[in-house]
Amino acid sequence: MKKRICALVPAAGLSTRMGSPKQLLPFGEKTVLQTVVDTLLEVDLDGILVVLGHRADAVRESMAGRPVSFHLNPDYRKGMFSSILCGLSVLEKSTDAALIALGDQPNVRASVVRKVAAAYRNGNKGIVVPVYRGRRGHPALVDLGRYFCEIRSLAGEEGLKPVMRGHPGDTREVEVEDDGVLRDIDTPEEYRAELDRL
Repeated sequence: MKKRICALVPAAGLSTRMGSPKQLLPFGEKTVLQTVVDTLLEVDLDGILVVLGHRADAVRESMAGRPVSFHLNPDYRKGMFSSILCGLSVLEKSTDAALIALGDQPNVRASVVRKVAAAYRNGNKGIVVPVYRGRRGHPALVDLGRYFCEIRSLAGEEGLKPVMRGHPGDTREVEVEDDGVLRDIDTPEEYRAELDRL
């Protein structure tokens, strides 16, 4: 039976360093978040869950017409780990693994997402991470049957790192030729740099 993978897209943050909601920033013909979600929609996944928080209504409206699910994180001000935990709590009953795709990484290609998904479906590892020239990036995948309880017990200061780095024997690193897996958008400078690359 094919293992089920759902994407989890945290899109709830305050974007304090950017000064305006990153999710809604223009990126070519779309917004940053629309670009991320449309890339995920090109891949054979079993669902996409967007976790909302700051400017939830505007973010939800920006996704109009796209076959995605939404969940509101009431604790979004506590940071991204709270949104990931919130989303995983929704997904863990309905899917085998969560593919955590950051809502501010518009330059990740569908081919990379496919590679990560295939490495999980065709292998036996519970954690799959894309690696560019020795550096780990996103989207990273985690098997919820194996790791949800451990993730739920984390304090959150280090995000998911204690789990994602804590099981080297159950981790598959997938080499990719795309440094988009390393780049996200936190500041106006990084946003301009990504627009220039576009």
